[in-house]
Amino acid sequence: MPQSPTLADLVAPVEVSQFLSDVVGGSYRRFPGKEGRFADLVPWAELDRVLRQHRLEFPRLRLARDGEPIPAHEYTEMVPTRRTGLVPRLRSGQFAEKLRAGATLVLDSVQEMFDPVAELAVRLEHELRERIQVNLYAGWGKTHGFDVHWDDHDALIVQLSGRKRWRMHGVTRPAPLQRDVELPPKPEGEPVEDFLLCDGDVLYLPRGQWHDVSAIGEESLHVTIGFNRATGVDMVSWLADQLRSDEIFRTDLPRFATAGQRRAHAAALRARILELADDEVVDRFLADRDAQAPAHPRPGLPWSATSDLLPDGDDAVVRLLTPRAVLTRGAGTVSLAADGKRLVFAEAAAPVLEVLADGVSHPVSELVAAVPSLDRATVVALLGELSEQGVLAPR
Repeated sequence: MPQSPTLADLVAPVEVSQFLSDVVGGSYRRFPGKEGRFADLVPWAELDRVLRQHRLEFPRLRLARDGEPIPAHEYTEMVPTRRTGLVPRLRSGQFAEKLRAGATLVLDSVQEMFDPVAELAVRLEHELRERIQVNLYAGWGKTHGFDVHWDDHDALIVQLSGRKRWRMHGVTRPAPLQRDVELPPKPEGEPVEDFLLCDGDVLYLPRGQWHDVSAIGEESLHVTIGFNRATGVDMVSWLADQLRSDEIFRTDLPRFATAGQRRAHAAALRARILELADDEVVDRFLADRDAQAPAHPRPGLPWSATSDLLPDGDDAVVRLLTPRAVLTRGAGTVSLAADGKRLVFAEAAAPVLEVLADGVSHPVSELVAAVPSLDRATVVALLGELSEQGVLAPR
């Protein structure tokens, strides 16, 4: 399988640390690159295979033109199956006709369909510390698939093939939210910038940035890597859930008490909130957010369905399925918080877990070598326990 790019590849020549500190959350930014460098992420032949072999229902698969979705029945049909009723199938002629007429093809969550994109999503989740979703867009005409709009998430747009015209219209409400008290007002006047994103280029787009995109009469294929960064609103919601463990917050409010009693109750609530909202509350929230991030699906068959759980031999390759796992050392122990679980091991397991924590694949021989004080059987037993917990699988 081709090597997937990393965040460093996407934002070069900017260093990753500089990108995270100076670019993310700021203005949009383009990162020019060499033509063809991302061609292996989604080759046209692989896209054809997915369209041919997968049952892709609207809106996961959709066509759009001039800012409006095209009704799915105009390019798909529902066909009967023996056990699952009617399922969608593309009508190849009508589908291609819509594309020739200027429609944009949109396919959501393609990290679940193409292995190189899945690898990229894992790497980016590890570095950005947020859930990743990758959508694909393909177009051939000269129309735009969507009108001027803003997104409620940050995005990295990776141009895989051809060129696409992007027009930027500025920000009218800083850091808007999906559930907000008001919507950003629509921008007026001409775009602040109008440019072509070319094969091999990457564009970072912060949430709230108004933009519109259109094909220019030639093939264009790009993926949009979306991620929602944690906000103060997210932290307050999390904190509210933590307060359920306090009896005073579960207790009914004293609606019919005296004014003095209500003020006293408010003071007690405020004091407890301030106690929890200390200088470390952001770190605790982010660590818990990482620990709750779900494992990536990877069944690991046939081995995971056997009592051995893992392939034989040191040449076997395994990976942790939670690229945002949190490791914490204690008194003679090390804990792994991942997929909503907290697993505690002897401190000797720490070097193995530290190697695995990057979320990419590692040979068992590398993990055995990481702890000379432990024999192979002990390391394999540790890997088996992680596999039983659903957080590790063979590659």
